[in-house]
Amino acid sequence: MDPLMIIGLIAAFASLFVMVFMEGGAISSLFLVAPMIIVFGGTIAVSLMGTTLGDLKNVGRIFGWAVKGKIRPPKEVIDEVADLSAKARGGSLLELEAEAEKAEDPLVRSAITGLADGLDSDSLADLLEAQKNTRRDEVMSVSNWFSQMGGYAPTIGIVGTVASLIHVMENLAQPDELGHMIAAAFVATLWGLLTANFFWHPIATRIRRLCELEQSNMELVVEGALSIQAGVNSTALNDRLHALVPDYRLDTKGNKTGKGTDPDGGGSSSGTTRVGTGATSGKAGKSRAA
Repeated sequence: MDPLMIIGLIAAFASLFVMVFMEGGAISSLFLVAPMIIVFGGTIAVSLMGTTLGDLKNVGRIFGWAVKGKIRPPKEVIDEVADLSAKARGGSLLELEAEAEKAEDPLVRSAITGLADGLDSDSLADLLEAQKNTRRDEVMSVSNWFSQMGGYAPTIGIVGTVASLIHVMENLAQPDELGHMIAAAFVATLWGLLTANFFWHPIATRIRRLCELEQSNMELVVEGALSIQAGVNSTALNDRLHALVPDYRLDTKGNKTGKGTDPDGGGSSSGTTRVGTGATSGKAGKSRAA
């Protein structure tokens, strides 16, 4: 689990509480039920008008994914593709089909199935790109929903403040109560700004970043599958996949298949039987960054 989201949220509220304490204020004065109801309830309510029931079904799952921050290390993906390349060089369809059943990643499963079925490069690329783009759209719909709430929250907070100030104006005959009532009115604005910048926008940004990292991993699978289908040798395949990943994201600890190594022991693809057409495709080797 990536703890940065929880750490950031705690640190943000801690900074606010420290400021209030140093100013001599009471932290309890920030937690007024009425302003919090209008900000949270109103923000979520109006955001529902900008989405669909189908999109909302994914919110809980994608939000949980964002909290955990679980993304496969690129090195792990590259190793999986390299292992697939080694099996494909043997030309065993049964072995590839067995790998498809063991693969946990749906895109890897589709890639193996496509290779085993002998799809041509265009059909395989279209299949994997469609699956990759579908996943991106699924995740981004949730990110956009959180962004919408981040945009609505400050305005909803102002609405709550204006409503409270109307109540203040109705009670000008009670000057002893005005200070407390005006302070309570501005709590709605505070929570509108606070939720937008401490929660809604950061969550949306985190989901977008995780989506980018996931799409990068999926690009490795797409490029690897097309290279295997085109008959690219393992050395060139490893170099190509490593080139698609920044060095800081590659795990350099322990034993690994580095650049320029051939995990299946072959230095060249000539004279071997491969799954697929064996013809070099124009689609292989191109980057398909989402």
